[in-house]
Amino acid sequence: MSSISAETLLKRHQKLSETLKAGGFAGAVFNPGPSLVYFTGMHFHLSERPVVLLFAPGQAPALVLPELEALKAQGLEYELNAFPYPEDPSLWGAAFEKAVAAVGLSSGRMAIEARSMRYLELGFLQDVMPEVKFVTAEESIAKIRMYKDAEEVAAMRKAAQVAQEALQATMPAIKVGASEREIANELTIQLLKHGSEPEIPFSPIVASGPNSANPHAFPTDRKLQEGDLLIIDWGASIEGYFSDITRTFAIGEVEEEYKRIHEVTLMANTAAREIAGPGITCGAVDREARDVIEDNGYGEYFTHRTGHGLGMEGHEDPYIRSDNTLPLETGMTFTIEPGIYLPGRGGVRIEDDVLVTEDGLESFTDLPRELITIN
Repeated sequence: MSSISAETLLKRHQKLSETLKAGGFAGAVFNPGPSLVYFTGMHFHLSERPVVLLFAPGQAPALVLPELEALKAQGLEYELNAFPYPEDPSLWGAAFEKAVAAVGLSSGRMAIEARSMRYLELGFLQDVMPEVKFVTAEESIAKIRMYKDAEEVAAMRKAAQVAQEALQATMPAIKVGASEREIANELTIQLLKHGSEPEIPFSPIVASGPNSANPHAFPTDRKLQEGDLLIIDWGASIEGYFSDITRTFAIGEVEEEYKRIHEVTLMANTAAREIAGPGITCGAVDREARDVIEDNGYGEYFTHRTGHGLGMEGHEDPYIRSDNTLPLETGMTFTIEPGIYLPGRGGVRIEDDVLVTEDGLESFTDLPRELITIN
């Protein structure tokens, strides 16, 4: 049974109906992923068996799903018509036909999420809806999910707390001679022990020495050495909502420039958190962090945006990049994660998860941001 209340789901259905009407869409279709969970409270994995939700304003949603998962659609506290199909693929099309008829979608524009809709599901839909034009509505749907309610915020706060506790429990494993992979494995274990759901947002990034100059490094068998910078980027999942945190450590005594780039990165992180709030554009937040790094001579080594939206996905709207004119509004959640990466030498990133409030910004993350030396 879903942990999302029927009242919340019906409000989301209403918002989706308004969005579709405003965009001139007859309806929307979703396959397994965050949006399907968001609008139904049901979880499905992408597999060789198609799953599709069809939604039309004013109609009960229709769900095409395998018979073996039919129980998921029973006992719901809101109206939904389920159309299960058997194992024989030659019979799957009939379930799609019945679902389309149930929601009355035979013509017009149908909203899809282009980044998640597979050709498998789209092929069945095109066969039974030949007069329908499928159009990406990624941005419109993202805007609905961009504003978090109290339940979503509570889950994200918890996800940040669990992630921080897991890192603290991992600290004894971080020492000279330990490999990146060993630390990442221990951190994953601690995330689960401290309450994260098994499907964590992403495999922890543990990058030491020259590997830390790669923002999206993958843990290797490299062993920590005296003088390394160490970046750890990790997150937890609570009720399907994610945290995403990064801290940088010094392994023993590090060179002065490493200390300097950490100081500059912390200044950039602080400046961005201080300026962000209602009415400030995403671009202004990015530029605030970027100006600090550029003014201190490291602009060419800050190679990514300042942050990204966070919620049921590790990366979602709003994106904190310099060309984004979107004003921040209450309920938006995102990361602030400036970094400086010196190729072949080492890098620094400091990442926090934040919420736009009515009068400013709340940080879900409160682990020390200073450079911590591990001896």
